[in-house]
Amino acid sequence: MKRLIFAGALLLASGTASLADGLFWVVGNRASGKCDIVTSNPVIDGDIWFGDGPYKSKADAKLARSNIRACPAVPPDDEKDEDSTN
Repeated sequence: MKRLIFAGALLLASGTASLADGLFWVVGNRASGKCDIVTSNPVIDGDIWFGDGPYKSKADAKLARSNIRACPAVPPDDEKDEDSTN
């Protein structure tokens, strides 16, 4: 019975980790003074002072980042660099 419970818990843990694939988060980074878009669930500690999301697309995350007061505006040059890294 214990093996069955352990196997079920392991299956559940791996299933929830796979649900995060393809999602985006907006994080505030104190070290850089910017808000970054990341593809993994952020750990709020140290230089990362907030996280918002998940969002289903990078476009949704960019829109959210533009509406978060704590995030400075992204210069057009930086936005072009972000788009070219896809």
